[in-house]
Amino acid sequence: MTIGVGGSTIDIELGKIQNMTLGVVPIALSEYKQRIKNAVELMKEHNCKALYVNAGTNLYYFTGTKWNASERMVGAVLFDDETIEYIVPKFEEGTFKTFMKVEGNLNFWEEHESPYELFGSILQNKNVIDGNIALDESASFFLIDEVAKANPKFSFVNAQPITAGCRMHKSANEIAIIQQAKNITMTVQKAAASILYPGIEVSTVVDFIHRAHIKAGVSSGSYFCIVLFGEDSQYPHGVTSPQNLVDNDIVLIDTGCRLEGYLSDITRTYVYGTPNEEHRRIWNLEKATQKAAFDAAQIGATCGSVDDAARKVLAQAGLSGDYEIPGLPHRVGHGTGLDIHEYPYLVRGNQTVLKEGMVVSNEPMICMPGQFGIRHEDHFYMTANGPKWFTEPMQSIENPFGL
Repeated sequence: MTIGVGGSTIDIELGKIQNMTLGVVPIALSEYKQRIKNAVELMKEHNCKALYVNAGTNLYYFTGTKWNASERMVGAVLFDDETIEYIVPKFEEGTFKTFMKVEGNLNFWEEHESPYELFGSILQNKNVIDGNIALDESASFFLIDEVAKANPKFSFVNAQPITAGCRMHKSANEIAIIQQAKNITMTVQKAAASILYPGIEVSTVVDFIHRAHIKAGVSSGSYFCIVLFGEDSQYPHGVTSPQNLVDNDIVLIDTGCRLEGYLSDITRTYVYGTPNEEHRRIWNLEKATQKAAFDAAQIGATCGSVDDAARKVLAQAGLSGDYEIPGLPHRVGHGTGLDIHEYPYLVRGNQTVLKEGMVVSNEPMICMPGQFGIRHEDHFYMTANGPKWFTEPMQSIENPFGL
């Protein structure tokens, strides 16, 4: 029997988990202000006179204001003097003020009025009458389209070099928050492995993982959860009708939580029972592939070269060095932070250079069609001396959690 897999119960494992969020330090106002300074530097570098960030994670990152994007325009315009002009529906004034962390002038629009014309008026009031204006890359097309049509004198450009240019480089406190989110999910992963038994339904495991995250102090529970048994594990993001667990099945669990806005995302794959030789061969190959990607992720290397290093190992083992299966059908990894997937991406041809503070996943999944899939997913961050794991990779197929 695989060590750490099975043998316990839901009640026992939930009883072991304690609140793990008590020492977490939220992002300070001074850090939000530093982010604005960083954005202004990039605005000048890209010859942009203003930056619009829409409701969502970009607005939250730069201003600390939590607000979900919708059909109503809500956001902030940042100028090169580091001032902020907010755009807010008038009826949301009271609510918005309670969420706003970085002070700025509030510009309101009534339901029958055009926020897109208001956007132009804000620019003019700041003596910006032409030139490049960067618009949030995550904003819906309708918003970008309406802003452009209402303000034809300006040249609108993609804000991604500015927004991602800031967000890719995590501060020490961001990394500390992400680390604790990872610690929580790792604790939950170990607990989930121990409650398994033949016949258990995916929904039972998903519910346990959600409750375990709550017990660990994350009131929102799981941010997402994928649980796959047996042949279902060959499909990276799941199936419509999941099968129940059977003796000697592959188990793949991918889950995470949100802590102070930042996300964890960890996948563990192991066998309930006794692994066969093909399980062991592919499991160990996955471990070697993940290590090759980690070793290639050095300061100054490109993101694409990390993906290349992983595929080289697969090709040498007789699998596809491209995207065909058996092999790795997707990129090696993605950035993570306030969004589960964000810049930079470890994908072929990506010339983004790895720099200190970048946080990325390392998950070169191997899919064996008609059989199973193995995904080891851990994240690392770039230090001045190279990559550092948030969570240590799985140890062995016999003892995946190193117990």
